[in-house]
Amino acid sequence: MPPFRGFSEGKVRLTPVPGPFFSELLPEIDHLGELKLTLYAFWRLDRMEGIFRYLRRNDFTEDTLFMQGMGENTQTAEAALDEALERAVGRGSLLKAVVTLEKGEEALYFLNSPKGRAAADAIHKGLWRPSGDTRMPVELSQEPPNIFKLFEENIGPLTPIIAETLREAENTYPTSWIEEAVRIAVENNKRSWSYVNAILRRWQEEGRHEQDRGDTEKDRRRYAEWENL
Repeated sequence: MPPFRGFSEGKVRLTPVPGPFFSELLPEIDHLGELKLTLYAFWRLDRMEGIFRYLRRNDFTEDTLFMQGMGENTQTAEAALDEALERAVGRGSLLKAVVTLEKGEEALYFLNSPKGRAAADAIHKGLWRPSGDTRMPVELSQEPPNIFKLFEENIGPLTPIIAETLREAENTYPTSWIEEAVRIAVENNKRSWSYVNAILRRWQEEGRHEQDRGDTEKDRRRYAEWENL
């Protein structure tokens, strides 16, 4: 391999590297592949657009020059890549979140920064949707959808299963119905999704009228019975 000829003259785009990398991470990294991968992640993520940025495995494998530096052939280079990713995630410099797409599960890798942590947390909570973009197949929102915030503020913690249930409810019922059903559940001290869903099911089957806002004792008993269906 010929020697490096030096950096070119003129304006050169720089890649920002956080100070703690040199004072905390670099002294601890004792694996060349992990070091290469971590530095490459800084460079690659800096050149991407969007508030939430992530890398996939094929973002590394499709970069011929990077992979040439990871091994003598494709098999050894990919094995070295997988080990480096595992080490970086284990050390905490990268965060890994798994999503299920049409072709199966795929791992997304975020830098362990405030934005990266927020994005990975959103993935774990199910606050994402397919983007339709083959390069960036997952789309995140800066703020959770209103229905998610409504649930967390009035009913309880948001889990991946609950998030999926809320998405289905949002596609089934008008938002105003969901908001009103949550209000009724809170007023009746029945802070559970099953109770809210019982109200929505009744309105869907029997129709929702303005007088439903009053919510009688008979209605409350019926909602409680429907919770167990």
